[in-house]
Amino acid sequence: MKIHTILHASFETAGSIENWAYENSHSLDITHSYLNQPLPNINDFDFLIIMGGPQSPREQDIYPYLTNEISLIKDAIKANKYILGFCLGAQLIGEALGAVTLKSPEKEVGIWPITLTEDGKNDPLFEGFGDTFDVIHWHNDMPGIPEGSVIIASSPGCPHQAFRYNKRVYGLQFHMEFTQDNAKTMCDCCPDDLKPSKFTQSKEDILTSDLLSINQKLNLILNRFTNTNSLVTT
Repeated sequence: MKIHTILHASFETAGSIENWAYENSHSLDITHSYLNQPLPNINDFDFLIIMGGPQSPREQDIYPYLTNEISLIKDAIKANKYILGFCLGAQLIGEALGAVTLKSPEKEVGIWPITLTEDGKNDPLFEGFGDTFDVIHWHNDMPGIPEGSVIIASSPGCPHQAFRYNKRVYGLQFHMEFTQDNAKTMCDCCPDDLKPSKFTQSKEDILTSDLLSINQKLNLILNRFTNTNSLVTT
């Protein structure tokens, strides 16, 4: 499978997704859109993964390359590609489907649980995860929910934690791909994000959390999403 990932910051990587792709012999290409690198042709990938970043779709006048990404996502949806967005990526998928990005009721930074809705409990990607499970948060905004989509997860600080448009298009406001190195880099590069709030953990709490088990759940989600018989297990 040909996977293409879009990154939005110099300190950002695809994290554990890179290991998953390697273990399953998928190709993985990367575009750094914030550097105005050209976006891929729609025929150049099977699976588009849009990562997070410090930008907001509510400020496309400041970040015009986000508008180009939204156009690419629209084309990818029409072409029936696999599409998965994390954080900012989920918001951009929502925008491509006609929804408006919203301010989250609460800033969330750190490892906090999300709760699956009834639709989420019945979603094949999350089978066996339980009603609630820990994920990684680093956001102020949340996606609007496109018409025809279903909300599949929420949290006390953010009602729009995940949505499914169809079986090939998902938006996840949270992260599951951060490795320990990624988490340390985020803490070092974005110290202002760690200013105390109701749902903001300390750097120490973040760096001593069990991120590997979250990565392993993501592996399982990716396997199910792409029907991959992966060597990586939980």
